[in-house]
Amino acid sequence: MGILIGTLLPACAPAATTEGTVALLLPDAQTARYETFDRPLFEQRIAERGDIDVRYANADQDAAKQQQQAESALSAGADVLVLDPVDSAAAATIVRAAAAQSVPVVAYDRMIAGGGVAYYVSFDNEKVGALQAEAFVDALDERGHDADAGILMVHGSPTDSNAALFREGAHAVIDASELQVLAEFDTPKWSPERAQEWVAGQITLHGEDIAGIYAANDATAGGAIAALRAANVHPLPLVTGQDAELAALQRIVSGDQYMTVYKAIRPQAHRAADVAVALLRGEPIVGETEVDGTPATLLDPIAVTVDDILDTVVADGFWSVEDICTPEYAQACEDAGILR
Repeated sequence: MGILIGTLLPACAPAATTEGTVALLLPDAQTARYETFDRPLFEQRIAERGDIDVRYANADQDAAKQQQQAESALSAGADVLVLDPVDSAAAATIVRAAAAQSVPVVAYDRMIAGGGVAYYVSFDNEKVGALQAEAFVDALDERGHDADAGILMVHGSPTDSNAALFREGAHAVIDASELQVLAEFDTPKWSPERAQEWVAGQITLHGEDIAGIYAANDATAGGAIAALRAANVHPLPLVTGQDAELAALQRIVSGDQYMTVYKAIRPQAHRAADVAVALLRGEPIVGETEVDGTPATLLDPIAVTVDDILDTVVADGFWSVEDICTPEYAQACEDAGILR
């Protein structure tokens, strides 16, 4: 479908030497992808599209701080906001404030509650959860886990709209399997430390009855694995993840983590930048689909185990073999056929 966005009146005139300003507001720095990939890829694409300023801010997982950053960007004359919300519900206030100044908002990676968003760029997030769970269930079946054993589910932040979608996708698969869910946890702010604390408590309760841990992303997976290591659990149960973080790929190579989900951030960041420029210029925008009535682009996630690393993250230039196979992991990489 196509929509035409009319010419917008900025809050105040942009500098004479530029077309205008796009504000990129990201939610946290502890998720490695944002500073390593999303920000530089977005800024690079904007620079390719014209003489447009980018105003950047990171909220450090603080919704109130993100609100202040958005207000500051609007006061400074931002013409478009590209917003990845810390709190999907609270961010509706930012959308309303932007609308009052005729400034469109692009929801980036996470949808914003309440409507009024000009465009949404993300991944098929239910599919992310389903991919994690499918790989998890299949691997546990192949390993012939004890019928009396069960799994732990470490979900994401309760304020993250994507976390709910990951959960739905994962449960659709796990509930249809014969796996017993021992306990579940919503991890505040996606905190690895909180995930580690919770898993440590569950190890005390369930011990050897834990066949695997569904962790919604690589940060919480790292926390879960740290808890398992601290408790001297051997062999390690299967652990899932998401985001293809470097540390997670190294854990996968070494056998500590079973899988992750690779989300190609380059096309996501580029699409968001292209949409922001089109909104700035009043150009027509075509959404490949709609989400809650909002034109959207939803990209496909890819499940990655040790067998897929070369064909996915390395082939796309997301990480190199040299990045992954540092001296500490050289032998594991060689054993896995990654170093040849």
